[in-house]
Amino acid sequence: MCRPPLDGAVDEARAWCMMATMKCPFCRIDNDRVIDSRACQDGFSIRRRRECLSCKRRYTTYERIEETAIKVVKKDGSRVPFSRDKIKGGLERACWKRPISDRDIERTVAAIENDVYTTFDSEIESHRLGELVMDHLRDLDPVAFVRFASVYRQFADAGDFFDELRPFLTEARKTPR
Repeated sequence: MCRPPLDGAVDEARAWCMMATMKCPFCRIDNDRVIDSRACQDGFSIRRRRECLSCKRRYTTYERIEETAIKVVKKDGSRVPFSRDKIKGGLERACWKRPISDRDIERTVAAIENDVYTTFDSEIESHRLGELVMDHLRDLDPVAFVRFASVYRQFADAGDFFDELRPFLTEARKTPR
């Protein structure tokens, strides 16, 4: 079992992380070394480049902070764990065939996740989470925003689309060409 040093010394913890091994995804032997460690752009994870000392192959691992589990309260009152992957999947579907890079989607997911963990202590209602996602999508891409909103808000007809597009159309008229 992996355990950091008990006294909490930063240098010892850093040394422990460098010595901790993982099973190689290629040969399944737990004999590796960390070649490189660096913080990811989201600020909440560390990318480690490792080399298996048995088969000599290299692979990458990501280490994330284990957050306190925030629960999403659904419409029916049930509670499910907050899922970064669900947010990312929803954004990817909304941004499908749009000129939005994977990096932009990842940054948006990280920003949403950051907002959730800094704003809410233990629970977030699903409607507030949906609004938070739409706020970030509105800034990222108007078409992706409308796609997401149409599913999230369950648009029934073209009028619902028009109502959602009205602020964008008003803004476009104000902007000189």
